[in-house]
Amino acid sequence: MAADSSQIAPAASADASDRLRADAERNRNRILDAAREAFAVRGLDVPMAAIARRAGVGVATLYRRFPTRESLVTEVFADQLASCAAVVDEALADPDPWRGFCTVVEKVCRMQLADRGFTAAFLSEFPDAVDFDRQRAHAERGFDALTRRAQEAGRLRADFHPDDLTLVLMANDGITAEAAGSAEAAAAASRRLVAFLLRSFRATPSVPVPPLPPPAAVGLCWPKSGPSGA
Repeated sequence: MAADSSQIAPAASADASDRLRADAERNRNRILDAAREAFAVRGLDVPMAAIARRAGVGVATLYRRFPTRESLVTEVFADQLASCAAVVDEALADPDPWRGFCTVVEKVCRMQLADRGFTAAFLSEFPDAVDFDRQRAHAERGFDALTRRAQEAGRLRADFHPDDLTLVLMANDGITAEAAGSAEAAAAASRRLVAFLLRSFRATPSVPVPPLPPPAAVGLCWPKSGPSGA
């Protein structure tokens, strides 16, 4: 007996639709993974075509999934931003506001060193990315509150401003594995830099503090004194 085509066609159509959805999801994940790797190493200015090549998809496929660079950047860094906000929330729950303040600075700088694109994404304006901006605003309000608490406790110098965290990130951003010689040396240099900065932020410098992390083996490059180096 011949099969009823009216029963076979819907099933075949459903299978094809499922395959298309699975393919689309795989392409989306490949694009996000490729963008995450590229942004971490080269920052946010990586050409979209380069990300498509790294993902093994066409540029048209990339733009179908992410019509703008903003939509791709905010999707890539959504988890990191959520982690950053969680770090601030945990610090606010710490009964010691100075310890909470130090924890935020240390952890955010570690996150920055691991992913160079995150700081640029955090400091950029994305007017169409409502959820991303809401999460960032939450983290910023939390750090503002943590700053006030540490100052009211007499532990953080009164002239520190929450915007000074940007200066910390700019300084830490100058530490790269290429300049330091290795990822391990860069991490050591970052820890020592952050420790120096946190000491300068203390309102009570006379209070005993733990020793600095060991010096980083990054070498020293003296500027040349003239065209010939003489």
